[in-house]
Amino acid sequence: MDVYNGTTVTHFILTGLSDLPEVRYPLFVAFAIIYQVALVGNGSILLAIGTEAKLHMTMYYFLANLSLLDMFCPSTTVPKMLHNLLTEDHSISFAGCALQLYFLVALAGTEIFLLAVMAYDRYEAICFPLRYSVIITKARCAQLVCGTWAAGFLNSTIHTVSTFSLSFCRSNLVKQYYCDIPQIVALSCSSTYVAEMLALVIGGVLGSRTFMTTLISYVYIISAILKIQSAEGKHKAFSTCTSHLLVVSLFYGTAIFTYIRPSSSRHSPARDRLISMLYGVITPMLNPVIYSLRNTEVKKALRRAVCGRVCSQ
Repeated sequence: MDVYNGTTVTHFILTGLSDLPEVRYPLFVAFAIIYQVALVGNGSILLAIGTEAKLHMTMYYFLANLSLLDMFCPSTTVPKMLHNLLTEDHSISFAGCALQLYFLVALAGTEIFLLAVMAYDRYEAICFPLRYSVIITKARCAQLVCGTWAAGFLNSTIHTVSTFSLSFCRSNLVKQYYCDIPQIVALSCSSTYVAEMLALVIGGVLGSRTFMTTLISYVYIISAILKIQSAEGKHKAFSTCTSHLLVVSLFYGTAIFTYIRPSSSRHSPARDRLISMLYGVITPMLNPVIYSLRNTEVKKALRRAVCGRVCSQ
């Protein structure tokens, strides 16, 4: 139930994926399977990269970090969502909501920065292959990865502090299956101007810069590939960046569809919550599928890793 005026909010109520009792158990089974596939798929990528010496390169170091993010990100929301589908208790404590929002924003932000870094890495590899090993060294690679994680968590700290510094004394009903900035800010009974401006300015500046970095990198990449004379050379160059381009398209496409699409009265809240699963769960599940299907070296490493474990048993 909601908490109304005059009462300080000590916990929030998550509405969950659906209000219909008859679909709770099918939804639980479906998203439990999707979550397990995401964990196993990304874990397999990590196993392949860790056990295959040929994959100990900067490109796959970035991929390993992407797989870590795709394991951690749904883990911040899906277990609680699955628990809510099985029980009548949809509450989450004030501190629990703050932690969920903090890690979700931090991991999603880190992934945005990492995708831009991966695009820059492919730009250097394809456009300047002779100087690539000099520019993207292991030390530079580690610096870039640490920078993306630090930027993601710093960005989240700013948003989380500004959001949960607000006063909450109206409703405590969060119209989503997890704690997100727009839904929490909407419940505040104090001025939300600062929190909204921070979300708009910081999110706009960082989001636009990372998106433009990714976009410009691929404009130069495609231009360089088209200048290659031989068909074999073009195919080899495209094969090194196709998987990442698909992942970038999927990530930004689902994010835009989830957060920027125009609202419509024809969309029910339950349907909107299901659509948000595209961004939070479906994308992390599909990323390892894309890399394992499009990358021959990853496929070979996965086969050797799986066969090695089976033979040893």
